[in-house]
Parts: sequence; structure tokens; C-alpha cells
Amino acid sequence: MYVVKTMNHDIIRIYKMTKMSIWSFLGVIRLSIDRKQLIVEAATKSFSQFGYKATTMDQVSKIANVGKGTIYTFYKNKEELFFEIIEGVLKDMKEVAENAFNQEGSFSENVHQALYSILEFRKTHQLTIKIFQEGNDIGTPTVKEGVKRVEDMILSYIKQKIIHAIEKEELKKCDPDIAAFILLKLYVSLIFDWEKRHEPLEKEKIAQIIEQYLLKGLSS
Repeated sequence: MYVVKTMNHDIIRIYKMTKMSIWSFLGVIRLSIDRKQLIVEAATKSFSQFGYKATTMDQVSKIANVGKGTIYTFYKNKEELFFEIIEGVLKDMKEVAENAFNQEGSFSENVHQALYSILEFRKTHQLTIKIFQEGNDIGTPTVKEGVKRVEDMILSYIKQKIIHAIEKEELKKCDPDIAAFILLKLYVSLIFDWEKRHEPLEKEKIAQIIEQYLLKGLSS
């Protein structure tokens, strides 16, 4: 409540100081939002093409067609800008997973659809491709933290679904953290690692393997 009151007070104070019409004032706010979105889109493009380490604020400003000083009115540094973009990626990944989830389906069907969709997103999304590559090849600390946030989000999502399945007695009681970790690592191995030496597995075949080698051992 205090924050809202303070924000309202500041907005009114700025409005009075500038002596703008309300429409002009709203136009300034809209312009600010539009510029911020341009910066985010430009940074996403630069991170996706060149990686985090090779991206500079000068590059972002050129792609966004805004002054570098404008970027610093929204973000204090490249790291802060990067993590805001990562938060947007996490939101998109959760949405992809939820869209794949069928409330009427079984746990095994749903966890397969959700995990496969998340990892396909990671496999085809240019930014996630680049940061996972940079994290592995260069080990940039900020990028490794970004990768960790992606993996933590996926693990947390799977864990919650496992807990819900245990409560519904679809799964035996187990440690949801360990079960989530095993599921994720197995999917990553079957989707990313397997095809380094073999033909890629079909989606249905992956589901069959997960069911045969793992989930039947957990099912009630």
C-alpha cells in the first residue's frame, strides 16, 4: 500500500512539475514502455546471435536504435538486462508446459507431454540454444547462472506435478526432488545426448522408454 501511494505521489508530482496535459503525460509513459520493449527485444536478438559474453550495450543500443544512456535508465548493467530476459523465457516455458498438460490425463502421459514440450522449446529457441552452448563451452558465470535458473524452474515444475500425483495416489510415495531430477536428466539424455551417436528418437518412443524403465517402477 505504501509503495502504491508513493508511486502515485511521485507520478502526480512529476505531472505537476512538467505541466503536461494528461494525454501528453500518458504519451511519455507509453513511449518509455515502448523503448524498454525495444531494448529487451534487441538484447534478446544480440544474446541469441553473439552470446552473452560477446554482447555489448553498444550493440544493444544500435539494434534497438536508442541511445546507450536510455538503456541505463532501465537497467544498471548487462547482467540485469540478461536476467530479465531469462525471466521472460521461464514464463514462456511454463506456458508451453501448461498448454501440453491435460487435467484429465494420467501422470505418465502428462509429464511426458510437458517435459517433451519444454525440452523441444529449449532445443529450438535461439536464446536457450546459445546460452546452453555458451555455458558448456565457455562457462561464463552469468550464463551458467541463467542455465541454472532454467533447470531449477523445470525441476520445480516437475516436482509439483509429482507431489500432486502422489496425493492422488497415481504414484507411490517417493522423494519428489530426486524423482524430478531423474526424470529431467533421463529426458535430456534421450533427447539431446542419444542423438549424438544414434538416430533421434521419436516422441512416442521416448514416452515408451520412460514408461518402461522408470514410471512403471513408481506407479501404484
